[in-house]
Amino acid sequence: MNISVVIPVYKNTEELVKNLKHNLPFLKETEVIVVNDFPDVSIQKDLVDFPQIILIENKMNLGFAGAVNTGVAEATHPYVMLLNSDVRLRDSSYVKSISHFKEDSSLFAVSFAQIEKDGNIVGRNTLFWNRGFLSHAAVPATSSGTTGWAEGGSCMIDKNKFEILHGFDTLYAPFYWEDVDLSYRAWKSRFRVYFDHTIKVEHHHESTISKYFDKQRVTATAYRNQFLFIWKNINDFSLLISHLLLSPVQCIRLALHGDFGMMRGHLAAIRLLSSALRHRHSYPITDSTVLSLFYE
Repeated sequence: MNISVVIPVYKNTEELVKNLKHNLPFLKETEVIVVNDFPDVSIQKDLVDFPQIILIENKMNLGFAGAVNTGVAEATHPYVMLLNSDVRLRDSSYVKSISHFKEDSSLFAVSFAQIEKDGNIVGRNTLFWNRGFLSHAAVPATSSGTTGWAEGGSCMIDKNKFEILHGFDTLYAPFYWEDVDLSYRAWKSRFRVYFDHTIKVEHHHESTISKYFDKQRVTATAYRNQFLFIWKNINDFSLLISHLLLSPVQCIRLALHGDFGMMRGHLAAIRLLSSALRHRHSYPITDSTVLSLFYE
């Protein structure tokens, strides 16, 4: 089938095992790689009933980006399906994504439709510039087509293009914005990202993160990574100027309403500013050209 499957897991072993039992019947002809990103506790015994699984146990916690990069590096097939440990397959419809790659040589990734706990179907997103920041929003996931990014918990990627892009950026550790960043770099490198609404999985977003990280830290991390994304990826002069002028206003406005998450995130991002600048690159496609792809 030419598909490897990479499943990163952090502590949430019980859910991983439960979902493996459910998912493996749909993954019979694939290579399945589980990456344990909690070095304090081995999960080898937990997977003893799954001898077909390749287990990688990180010697140090790398965060989502680093764990996935480790798994993809070990994958032996040209297409890699990324699945979070809290994702449940409904069938083998993911195989249909391979036809998209064969039809479009510029395709980097195919993102799947995700059924949430409440039954809502999500997974297709748009990108836009708003008040000095790159922002994103969900759009109806009822049709297939261009999407802002391939969601890291449920998508198929072209391994070769993943390596050309140097994979997920570990600057965002432990979580959030890695998949937006990777797909944005793909867009700026003349690759494409596609959403297929006919490939559906069950994905209860944030179920793992909310178990092990308090809400205040999650919020601050999301804001921090939004700043880092801009500092390392945005090259259009007008967008950078608007960010420099408007981001302090946004921090103060939210703080006056009792939301100090952005301010905390900004301070945390400043500590990583030099790293973000080292990660900057030039690209053949401008930011305004990429964002124009999502204008309706």
